[in-house]
Amino acid sequence: MVFKYPMCFHYIDSYSFLAEISSFIPVMYSLAEKREIIINALLYILQRMGGVGDFHKVFKILYFADEKHLARYGAAINPDTYTAMAYGPVPSMAYDILKALRHEGFMAELCDEFTPYFELIGKYTVRAKQLPDSDYLSESERACLDESIQENECLPFSGRTEKSHDMAYENADEEGAISFIDMAKVGGANEAMLKYISSNIENQTADIS
Repeated sequence: MVFKYPMCFHYIDSYSFLAEISSFIPVMYSLAEKREIIINALLYILQRMGGVGDFHKVFKILYFADEKHLARYGAAINPDTYTAMAYGPVPSMAYDILKALRHEGFMAELCDEFTPYFELIGKYTVRAKQLPDSDYLSESERACLDESIQENECLPFSGRTEKSHDMAYENADEEGAISFIDMAKVGGANEAMLKYISSNIENQTADIS
């Protein structure tokens, strides 16, 4: 289970500053709220790529953006888990949303909820039917997504796959779940940021146990 941390929009470069922001309270989103956040993140990526993209490209752009955002701000853009699959990390709920458009997967019954936003072209390419709602993405999240798009949009399938097989991917657990701590490390997080993320994960685990 993954959480986003509103208001954590400053780079943590010291333990004193870490202590200053540690009072921010993580928000646990409902499934419906997670879907809205993910839908708008996908729409944003697609919009910036001309409205159309294949699943692999969109998912890897989101993954690389999350590594940046975790390292800089201690928060994930995607409020759900990444799963290590054969061709790299996949944002689990985002994949379920897009699979639902072809009446497959855990969210198949919600297909009608997603068709106002997306249209499939073939089996693995998606077209955005709406613009993203800017209320669902912070300025820092948009900036990291833009950087990731610029760096990865033109990479070939093999290049994106190879790049995504990073340390975080290789360290996935037995169920394939990829650690946000490892993603932050790949993104270049310093020790203070890693401590901050770890502390929040521990607090959230305690809250739901």
